[in-house]
Amino acid sequence: MPAVQFRIARPTNQLDKLISFYEKGLGLKRVGEFWNHEGYDGIMIGLPDSQYHLEFTQSKEKMELPQPTKEHLLVFYVGDRLERDNIAERLAAYGYMETEPENPYWGRGGVTIEDPDGWPIVLMNTPGI
Repeated sequence: MPAVQFRIARPTNQLDKLISFYEKGLGLKRVGEFWNHEGYDGIMIGLPDSQYHLEFTQSKEKMELPQPTKEHLLVFYVGDRLERDNIAERLAAYGYMETEPENPYWGRGGVTIEDPDGWPIVLMNTPGI
């Protein structure tokens, strides 16, 4: 596929909380943003290489949002266990505590924490695939 960028976009009704969670808590970098663009505000955040990033948008009117399941996962592979634990502790200081994953695989080496909208993220202590 000749695509040059990959974005996962998700709406929210609490953009400020998501900004705090993903930027301050997880430590992701803001790679773009827009305000009052045809009725929407949004940010793009990701790893230092902005070719892969998340976008969170919020409209001026409150939207009905889909409900996440325990298997809708966003997995971050963090090779350094101490760094993974530091991220989890930072999120806990913001009030986001570890939750039990639905699939026990993610509990072996991983820490699962739900973001402000209830979507689970996993901080997996492996080098990735």
